[in-house]
Amino acid sequence: MAVLGIRRGKIPQVHQLFEPAVEQAAEPDAATPEIPLPKTAVRQEPSAQESSPAKKPTAVSKPSMEKKASVNSAEKAPANKPDNRQPVKTSTAKPASLKPAAPPKLPPKPAHQGTLVFIIDDAGNNLKELEPFLRFPGPLTIAVLPGLPHSAEAARRIRAAGKEVFLHQPMEASGGQDPGPGAIYAGMDAAEMLAVLNQNIAEVGPVAGINNHQGSRITADQQAMETVLAFCRERGISFLDSRTTANTAVPAAARDIGIKIGERNIFIDNEQDRPSMNRSIEGGLVWASQRGSAVMIGHIWSPELAPLLAELYQNVIAQGYTLATASDLINRH
Repeated sequence: MAVLGIRRGKIPQVHQLFEPAVEQAAEPDAATPEIPLPKTAVRQEPSAQESSPAKKPTAVSKPSMEKKASVNSAEKAPANKPDNRQPVKTSTAKPASLKPAAPPKLPPKPAHQGTLVFIIDDAGNNLKELEPFLRFPGPLTIAVLPGLPHSAEAARRIRAAGKEVFLHQPMEASGGQDPGPGAIYAGMDAAEMLAVLNQNIAEVGPVAGINNHQGSRITADQQAMETVLAFCRERGISFLDSRTTANTAVPAAARDIGIKIGERNIFIDNEQDRPSMNRSIEGGLVWASQRGSAVMIGHIWSPELAPLLAELYQNVIAQGYTLATASDLINRH
């Protein structure tokens, strides 16, 4: 960067500015009256030589401008500064060049640590529980259950808040738990499954994707999951396997029909106290650092989850993590 300097000109010497002009004596003037002498002065009688007519009488000169200037300057000058002071010598040393101030050093930007996806399941039962998640400052995917009192309104509010909506599709579990309304069961054929999916999408859609609610029995059935994944491909939406069973057949079904899927890596709130959830999220950060990304699932009914995510947001960004929605992560791979 060029260094800026000050253009210097010649500095005039002080004595050149204040050198007095010499005024010549005025010619005698016959009309000029005689200037009376002060009373305290003794007047001398002129000598014979001085009164000789051969010589001109000495003319009385008018007060010069130099004297007037001296009087004026004497009146204005401070009493402690003598009139015969020497001119001030101006230093001719060149001032140092002025350099622009260096900009403040910013801390180095942290290297990218990985991508984080937070999915919040089970919306639709309670709008009050939903509200804190809608205020989250970063990207968020919220999965809405179908057939509940507030399913459609929850989906509408999520979209209005700029968050991503997934259909949280209920599926039969191995343990016989009730998955709720709008579920897919093992005894259904492909047409029945598609009818359920279409009905649920009509209620909470448009959606960016689907993830399974429960479903350990259905997601272990590759044929059933090929039907579900084919539906997603035709609709242009994503599928994310919540991995509620280690025996999931979703990856195999996705390879067979040629579709990309996402997978859950961390459950945040198996225990809903804040220290436990914080440890789960820290595990997700490690996972993302090692593997590039981490998908973490929590639930709308965990009262401490929304405040915890809001508190951690700036910190994880400062550490070099980025946040994305579930469909963004699936589509970029």
